[in-house]
Amino acid sequence: MKNLILALTTGLLLALAWPTYGFPLLLFCCFVPLLWVTHKSILKPVKKSGLKLFGLAYLAFFIFNIITTWWLYNSTGFGMWFAVLANSLLMTFVWMFYRRASKRLSVNLSLVFLISLWMLFEFMHLNWEFSWPWLNLGNGFATYTGWIQWYEFTGTFGGTLWVWVVNALIFKGVLAFAETKNQRTLFIKLAFAAGVILIPIGASQLIYHNYTETQDPVEVVLLQPNIDPYTEKYNTTNERIADLLFEEASKSLTDSTDFLIAPETVLAEGAGVDIRNFEYSAEKEKAKDFLNTYPDLNYLAGIQFYRLYTNEEDIISTTNYVGKDRIGNPIWADFFNSAFLLNQSDTSQIYHKSKLVVGVENFPYQSILKPLLGDVMIDLGGTVSMKTTQKNRVAFTGTDETKVAPIICYESVYGDFVTDYVKAGAEFLAIITNDAWWGDTQGHKQHLNYARLRAIENRRSIARSANTGISAIINQKGEIEKELGYGLRGTLKGNVNKNKKLTFYSKHGDYLAKLAFVPAIGLLIFLFFRRKKP
Repeated sequence: MKNLILALTTGLLLALAWPTYGFPLLLFCCFVPLLWVTHKSILKPVKKSGLKLFGLAYLAFFIFNIITTWWLYNSTGFGMWFAVLANSLLMTFVWMFYRRASKRLSVNLSLVFLISLWMLFEFMHLNWEFSWPWLNLGNGFATYTGWIQWYEFTGTFGGTLWVWVVNALIFKGVLAFAETKNQRTLFIKLAFAAGVILIPIGASQLIYHNYTETQDPVEVVLLQPNIDPYTEKYNTTNERIADLLFEEASKSLTDSTDFLIAPETVLAEGAGVDIRNFEYSAEKEKAKDFLNTYPDLNYLAGIQFYRLYTNEEDIISTTNYVGKDRIGNPIWADFFNSAFLLNQSDTSQIYHKSKLVVGVENFPYQSILKPLLGDVMIDLGGTVSMKTTQKNRVAFTGTDETKVAPIICYESVYGDFVTDYVKAGAEFLAIITNDAWWGDTQGHKQHLNYARLRAIENRRSIARSANTGISAIINQKGEIEKELGYGLRGTLKGNVNKNKKLTFYSKHGDYLAKLAFVPAIGLLIFLFFRRKKP
């Protein structure tokens, strides 16, 4: 029963630390109860102690996952349970690997191994096809940006490392006290752990109070049409949507407005717009007519494109079979979740979303799983299909040569990925999204606050346009300067400052996670040559 309570404590501490309702100070001690249970299971093993620890660890991580991401159920029950159960299992595998290593390593080395392994697990979650980095530990400080201004040097992996180092120090203090019963020893170790917490916060405050944005403003108007994606969005013509957007925009636009930004897939009638005919489409013609009233305006918006094929040799791995033509020939299609930028130039600038939502926009490891599962895709309204991506990030160029990143929805959760927009020249970040799928829950609030991490990492202001969610203007310190709340229809007008300088993190990305390979691989090799501890 004692071990069960300790496992429950770890799960609850993790959950209670999480944005946007939680207090992240709890992250610094959340793993200590489970570390203690693990240590005791090795020190005094009983029958099936490994299996029992597996169950306790899984329970702890299940509690963490279900409390923080239950809101996925509002879009898909299957998707929520798959994400919660699978992610809890992956976290448990990491923990059991640590337990196995602990049998042959000292306490210090086993903790180094655990920290390295956890960072590699988070790195994997950023890069494999079942990607789900929502609960990476460094994200836990998203609402306490005054603590993490140094993310411009480390990214969120600095936060993950910070959390684990403090947990390890506190655990070492608990072990020392258990062995010696010396309160002074415990006090010294806890004081050291407190210093490891406070010094980075102090450094962050110094950075915060000394950082000054270059005053090079861009005036933006953000559209929040608040269109229900289940009952309205995909059943409304692009013409009617455009009328709504431009009517709302006209209430806020002036001759000094530089960018009008509309949400993700705001134009998504039917299967979308044929990308090969976009230059001559009614959608572009209507937008260009509107832009004639504002000759210096740049219009950035989300759209769904498609491209049809009749030649099987042209299809790629993400191409979808859509049926047959009138004479029975097969037809394939590529679908794109895209952003475009239009202005007085004749050239349309287009970008295709490239970090896709698992099960909604991509089918992970399709060659392996499709024969087993068939066409299992999660329906969130509209067209459910594999989306086609593009290899490189781009920065759209405005009429005055201002460069903006067209970040689409889920992409904003990926720190290293966003740096590619900045290295492509983006001077501020535009995030276009649709957070209506999750209802008025923690989901859309967490998504907004994760964007604040990208602002700090790259020292780029953010203009965030949400269909339903929270549209916001975020400064380079990660502070929300203005916002338009959930469920509201309207516009948000303000200034964002441009910045051309690259931060250390913008240049080097998730280098901390890559460095974690060194101790992890080194200790794995060491394990092969070391006998099990008596």
